[in-house]
Amino acid sequence: MLTKRDNFLETIHGGNPDRFVNQYEFFTMLFGDPIMRQYPMARPGGGPVKNGWGVTINWPEGLPGQFPVHDYEHRVIKDIEHWKDTVKHPNLDIPESAWEDYEAAAKAVDRREQFCACAIFPGVFEQVHYLMSIDEALLAFYTNPDEMHELIDYITDYELKLAELLVKHGHPDAVFHHDDWGSHNSSFMSPEMFNEFIVPAYKKIYGYYKEHGCEIVIHHSDSYAANLVPAMIEMGIDVFQGCVTTNNVPELVKKYGGQISFMGDINNGVVDVRDWTPELVEREVRRACETNGKHYFIPCLTAGGPGSTYPGVYECATEMINKMSREMF
Repeated sequence: MLTKRDNFLETIHGGNPDRFVNQYEFFTMLFGDPIMRQYPMARPGGGPVKNGWGVTINWPEGLPGQFPVHDYEHRVIKDIEHWKDTVKHPNLDIPESAWEDYEAAAKAVDRREQFCACAIFPGVFEQVHYLMSIDEALLAFYTNPDEMHELIDYITDYELKLAELLVKHGHPDAVFHHDDWGSHNSSFMSPEMFNEFIVPAYKKIYGYYKEHGCEIVIHHSDSYAANLVPAMIEMGIDVFQGCVTTNNVPELVKKYGGQISFMGDINNGVVDVRDWTPELVEREVRRACETNGKHYFIPCLTAGGPGSTYPGVYECATEMINKMSREMF
């Protein structure tokens, strides 16, 4: 029986996997680096907090994740032409001793069995709209392209400095990076605009990680992004995690398999619901496995991490994926 790591590699390289890669099993995420720990973290129902970028974040009880607060009072950028007056990235001047727990967590990962992945969120595009609201951000790409290029360069420079620290102290061999690029029905920007503003940033970021020991880049965007897959390949992404069903994942596997792999196609919005049942989860898992096949596809809930909003859904999906492995392999 292959290790989880080797089974993953066989799957994304079109080799001889002996079962489906089961959701997030092939890597361990490194959380809690001391850069993040300097600032309060939003908790479900815990009320708003201000993060290291000065963004006010809230996580209402019962919702699947945290959200920036974007009334005018709380926006960090109120005028894109003067963004430099209000935007300051988190402090990166951290004493070496503060990294001890992070280093210990990285050393504890059995890298014969799993990849050790640094976890980065939010991403470049999300950071832009966290600072100014998504409607203002999308407008500014048209009205103030020069300022948006400058802001993205600033965020990218911060990510590269952060990457240097994470590589030095965690020696990751994979990176798991969040950045949602669309709704369930369309990307937030055209491929042409995406190529102009976002692709150059990620070529630098993912290029750095790959040059410094990260074999695999997993990018999370639980959205429609089928029109951005060629850009993902250019960026160096190995796995598009979060691909919801509106992407027509079987068609993506057929068209791009071998250049990039797809992880998802089991929508949280369908199965991770209050009245979920094992029968519902099994139906969606079976559809995903049977229509996508054994190569270049990892059946997984589309959310950006192991777990579910409603208790038991993630574990049920894991069980059903194992069942499909017994049937199809």
